[in-house]
Amino acid sequence: MDLRKLKTLIDLVSESNISELEITEADGKVRIVKAEPAPAAHSMVMPAVTMAAPLPAAAPVAGAPQMSAPAQPAAEAAAADAGHAVKSPMVGTFYRSASPGAKPFVEVGDQIKEGEPICIIEAMKIMNEIEADKSGKVTKILVENGQAVEFGQPLFIIE
Repeated sequence: MDLRKLKTLIDLVSESNISELEITEADGKVRIVKAEPAPAAHSMVMPAVTMAAPLPAAAPVAGAPQMSAPAQPAAEAAAADAGHAVKSPMVGTFYRSASPGAKPFVEVGDQIKEGEPICIIEAMKIMNEIEADKSGKVTKILVENGQAVEFGQPLFIIE
């Protein structure tokens, strides 16, 4: 590979959000990996990259909490007015059923008993069955299947 082409590739990797680039050509294979300490070492060059890297990720994330932040207080207000909120005991991924395509544990309108499984939260590749902490009727499901949930986030409303 031509040295100028290699330098251009290195410059592209250092100025972009990608952390690794691998190119295979007839005359060889090149792999360029951006090191972790590099952004701190190049404080004069990297602020633009540091700012550029979080902005695409931070813009949707920043937009999502702004949307979900009002929704969570609204959900908690609804829970205070309309019933008991079953909250997530951990951070993870919410699943309504035991396996893809299986019948959900509960639906809106179902009568449930305390201790009955109502969902699964996957955390660190472990499936944790979440049980109802109160008997009653499921009036609302606040989380979509496959959605990431936070500790204490309301999942269901039970009356």
